[in-house]
Amino acid sequence: MILDPIGTAAVFVGITPRDSEERRRAQAIRATIISVVVLLGFAFIGEFLLRAMGITLAAFQIAGGLLLFVLAFDMVMQRPSGLRATESERSEAEASDDDVSVFPLAIPLIAGPGAMTSVVLLRGRAGSDYAEVVAVVAALGVALAIMLVCLLAAGTMTRVVGKTGTHVIGRVLGVVLAALSAQLVIDGIQQSFGSG
Repeated sequence: MILDPIGTAAVFVGITPRDSEERRRAQAIRATIISVVVLLGFAFIGEFLLRAMGITLAAFQIAGGLLLFVLAFDMVMQRPSGLRATESERSEAEASDDDVSVFPLAIPLIAGPGAMTSVVLLRGRAGSDYAEVVAVVAALGVALAIMLVCLLAAGTMTRVVGKTGTHVIGRVLGVVLAALSAQLVIDGIQQSFGSG
């Protein structure tokens, strides 16, 4: 839901209208690899960075929930919030013949603020429990594998589902993401009062 593979795949097709299938495939693979590195890095050093700045995990969870809610609102209402690639960023990517795998595909479309927030929170919840840490990394791997499949099938998928189908799926995922973000805020508030 947070990564929104179908919506990202639709954007990917939109910002690479003149690219061949081979070039799109190479950019999709490169963007996914970059996203893996960024999100795993955030998962394992994100909490350390928060502690170094004096930010509690509960505070980050509340902020992350609010941030995800803005993203969910963006998905449901189809209004740009700035958490994903902005119109100017997309226009810049479309106008350029350069590789879009780093920007805006890997960052901020795949490894955006919502994804970074989520991996830090999930890794923080896992604590030192090895099995839970492995589960978080595995879940991230599965989510990014789904993203890669959608990116590789982007052209076909947008033709099959169509613009309307893409919008419907994005809006449904946005509603579910809004509920998830509300739960993160509730959990963060409960942790704050429980520890205080």
